[in-house]
Amino acid sequence: MGRRRVGLQVWTLGIVLIAGFSLSAQVIQFHSNGMDYQVLTRSGLTLMYAPMPLQTSRYSVIQVAISNGSKNTWEVDAADFRFEYQDGEVIQAVSEQQVVQDFFETASRSELLKLQTVYEKTLYNNQHIRPNNGYERRRQSAMVIGSKGLKAAAAVATIAYVSGEISPGDSTDGALFFPTFGRDLEQGRIVAMVDELSFEFLVQ
Repeated sequence: MGRRRVGLQVWTLGIVLIAGFSLSAQVIQFHSNGMDYQVLTRSGLTLMYAPMPLQTSRYSVIQVAISNGSKNTWEVDAADFRFEYQDGEVIQAVSEQQVVQDFFETASRSELLKLQTVYEKTLYNNQHIRPNNGYERRRQSAMVIGSKGLKAAAAVATIAYVSGEISPGDSTDGALFFPTFGRDLEQGRIVAMVDELSFEFLVQ
């Protein structure tokens, strides 16, 4: 599977209402089109996170958008992200290959349609994420595949975050899948470890 890149324009947060700002963690929170976003920058690498109002039978899903404003190339993998519940349970995001394989095997059309609808709404309604229509082209390409299992796998591959290098000036986005099997992602925190950089977002 080739690396998926979606170009994003620079996120201009000064024009939105800041719902909360932590000087210690430098986390910016804002509300846009019914979604709650958190943004954090470390060493020029910016992560934007939002929970998606959707659960499949196996997974809870979040959206991430990553922009590299540094001079370094960063390797950012799905496995770098984990969810830590307040009770101590830790769940790691699974790779895009595993998600694609799961959807190929189950081919749940209803789950897939809900996932696509929610992801597109999240992506297109956020004025701070400006895709270059890469997702739309991938979605259309996936829909021409005939086999039910292959169609489901190809469609979810257009949505899932694809692990890989993010070069200076590059940006990407995607959905991360946490195998919660029906348990909500609430009362805890999202943690991402990118090399020596730590990104933490509270979930309440």
